[in-house]
Amino acid sequence: MLMASVATARAETIKVAVTSGPHAEVMAVAAKVAARNGLDVKIVEFSDYIVPNAALAAGDVQANSFQHVPFLQAQIAARGYRIVPVGRTVLFPIAFYSKKYKTLSDLPDGALISIGNDPANEARTLILLETAGLIRLRPGAGFAATPLDITDNPHRFRFHELEAAQLVRSLDDVDASAVNANYAILAGLNPQNDSLLLEKPQSQYVCQIVVREADKDKPWVQRLVAAYQSPEVKAFIEQRFPGAGFAGW
Repeated sequence: MLMASVATARAETIKVAVTSGPHAEVMAVAAKVAARNGLDVKIVEFSDYIVPNAALAAGDVQANSFQHVPFLQAQIAARGYRIVPVGRTVLFPIAFYSKKYKTLSDLPDGALISIGNDPANEARTLILLETAGLIRLRPGAGFAATPLDITDNPHRFRFHELEAAQLVRSLDDVDASAVNANYAILAGLNPQNDSLLLEKPQSQYVCQIVVREADKDKPWVQRLVAAYQSPEVKAFIEQRFPGAGFAGW
């Protein structure tokens, strides 16, 4: 009976959605760890931030790994998904980049800056600018901040909203762009060395493994989280993304 139980566990297969690039690379390492513990993880890559949650909610995949809690909460509020975070993964800090200027102080008054058009990362970008003393936001705007909440903009920055995957491609057309690290790294940019302004590690933006509410207590969820939060995965993150990725557990 024991041998049969082990065999059944080893046969279990799940699909995990990730965004292409760093999240896919890290999950590939986690999948190898999971395989040693009887969980076969099939990785499904997507190129944007919207489809992985839709695929999870529809049951096309059993989990996803690419988003932080503010983004997840915004998606749930907008689309009514019954999905929940079950384990912290990695922090890829957002940063400002430019092909025209070398430092933040070089940005001219009236500079055109492209930012993400999803509510969570839009607010994240504006909070970073406020932390740097470049703008001021309405008190209480917090993780729901939009350009309409800017109360002081001494440099008269202009903001152009784009889908996250398009931000790095907009660098030829704008003065600066706020790009999530997974897309920046995929484009050959190093957040630590190439950015004008880099977000410091903040726990609220640590990404998460997310599953459907109905699955959150299933044994495979615990095994997936344990595989991801393993010493092997932490070492890979530190070696593969020095200064650009941080283990969040």
